[in-house]
Amino acid sequence: MPIMPYYWQRKFLKENNIMLHNTKALLALFFTCSFVFVNGQNTSSYWQQHVDYTMEIDMDVKNYQYSGIQKLVYTNNSPDEINRVYYHLYFNAFQPGSEMDIRVQNVQDPDGRMVVDGKSRIASLKENEIGFLHISSLTQNGEKLSYQEEGTVLVVDLVTPIPSGGKTTFDMVFSGQVPVQIRRSGRNNKEGVALSMSQWYPKMAEYDFEGWHADPYIAREFHGVWGDYDVKLTLDKDYVVGGSGYLQNAQEIGHGYEVEGSKVKKQKGKTLTWHFKAPMVHDFMWAADPEYVHDMVQVENGPMLHFYYKNNKEIVENWKNLQPKTVEAMEFFSKNIGKYPYEQYSVIQGGDGGMEYAMGTLITGERKFGSLVGVTIHEMAHSWFQHILATNEAKHEWMDEGFTTFISSLCMNQVMNQEKDNPFEGTYKGYYRLVQSGKEQSQSTHADRYNLNFAYGVSAYSKGAIFLSQLGYIIGQDKLMETVRKYYSDFKFKHPVPNDIKRTAEKVSGMELDWYLMDWTQTTNTIDYGIAEVVADGDNTTIRLERIGLMPMPVDILVAYADGSQETFYIPLQMMRGEKENPYPALKRTVLKDWSWTNPVYEFTLDKSINTIKAILIDPSQLMADINAADNIYQTQN
Repeated sequence: MPIMPYYWQRKFLKENNIMLHNTKALLALFFTCSFVFVNGQNTSSYWQQHVDYTMEIDMDVKNYQYSGIQKLVYTNNSPDEINRVYYHLYFNAFQPGSEMDIRVQNVQDPDGRMVVDGKSRIASLKENEIGFLHISSLTQNGEKLSYQEEGTVLVVDLVTPIPSGGKTTFDMVFSGQVPVQIRRSGRNNKEGVALSMSQWYPKMAEYDFEGWHADPYIAREFHGVWGDYDVKLTLDKDYVVGGSGYLQNAQEIGHGYEVEGSKVKKQKGKTLTWHFKAPMVHDFMWAADPEYVHDMVQVENGPMLHFYYKNNKEIVENWKNLQPKTVEAMEFFSKNIGKYPYEQYSVIQGGDGGMEYAMGTLITGERKFGSLVGVTIHEMAHSWFQHILATNEAKHEWMDEGFTTFISSLCMNQVMNQEKDNPFEGTYKGYYRLVQSGKEQSQSTHADRYNLNFAYGVSAYSKGAIFLSQLGYIIGQDKLMETVRKYYSDFKFKHPVPNDIKRTAEKVSGMELDWYLMDWTQTTNTIDYGIAEVVADGDNTTIRLERIGLMPMPVDILVAYADGSQETFYIPLQMMRGEKENPYPALKRTVLKDWSWTNPVYEFTLDKSINTIKAILIDPSQLMADINAADNIYQTQN
């Protein structure tokens, strides 16, 4: 079994006081590098469908049932004529016998939130505890449509096809029941939040250059159509509501929304109607509870932050202290990815853990302070990668979860003053555990098709984050951050695919990177390089390296001498067709001839005698995901 890489590398570095200061300098580039934008990414061929929702919802907080009317104006920007559409009916997953229920019963390592005593919680739901979404009427431009509910998907045959460039209007009447909180959505979660309303309405599926994406809901990931939402929510007037969008009638609502010092117009009756508008989003989430405290904090040159949490004296201090940290995180992401495009963001106690939505997140709030900050920062980072870039998570979940993990690790390191030499150390360890388990599946696997939740989680979060951190090892950290910002600038609101991040990195770096995208994301090939031999050759020393793993990489080598001096050697990968700049400018670097991936061995000679060499190390940055670092170190016995 391979030995965990970090133990050996860090032990070596610390014992020899080698490169630690340079590692910090390397990571500092993530925060201080200047950003140069390179024009030329051709996005003119991209098109997106568009949806405009108008919804009026009446919620009964006693039986958790609601009724709604929905008007949806659908714009077909595709080059195709459309004669059928699909809606997601997510709440139908929370019924005994649903696809989600059957999956929970059969996966080897079910999500702990979805089982009790080893059995599916969905399977034991009573009639008044299940979730459902049912359609009672649906028309297209006033004409009745035929439709069929198939679990969590509504299949609709159109009366009139929608031509390319055309629009059509769907009018729907529907009813729903909020399930007991099991996964993401629900009522009365474990912390007592009454309503966590996500995936709660009939939602048009995405149609793109690949066709329809009407995936059933099996507790995994999402894909959506951007549009404008106009939503009116009517419920008990004691409840405070927060979520996506901008409240339009604050002076009628109060609850902390009103202009400070102004009087709120009292409404007759037992209910209030909350009117929200959310422009250019691909989802709409809300939550409500009669005990919510509502705080607002304005980010300078940024959005208004809203915080909703239970009036529980045990958590109030943490939630107050969370607020300036959230401001710092918003500023960090806006600087290092790109400007947040909306005017508000909501952090809401609710749900079953942490889950991102348009313009806000649901998080459980009874946490230690570090955990509370961590979950908030991670979910906020999703706003850029899932709700603005919005890759299809079902097919490329690593681009959302992984990139979010990457940037949130950097953010936590700064906001929480962690001062870690390598903020990604735990991420790499997670990936190595997956490799050692023998359970890894390619990142090209559909999110629902992973055999184990463990394999999905590590592949999406850890291996996805390493895609970026290791890309920095290949092209240079300054070029990596330039790539991230250019990727965001070029592909926001465009649903990018894996080739888009690769092409962006190629344009920024001038390198060819198809090999990297292919091996890392479409195979389970691993990286494993080693120092095979160090041999005296008169007054010179020959170093023989070997490539053991199937995945090729460029190689950085550090040589430390007995007199205390150090230098590095860089072996470019031939198929890269380029070289990165010296990541250690304080040290002399020698660029050696390229290494062709077909050659399992590589030799080079130092003009130093072997007795002057103290140690040799492959990859002092610790950013190359070599699965066995025990053979990456040569150290004399002196």
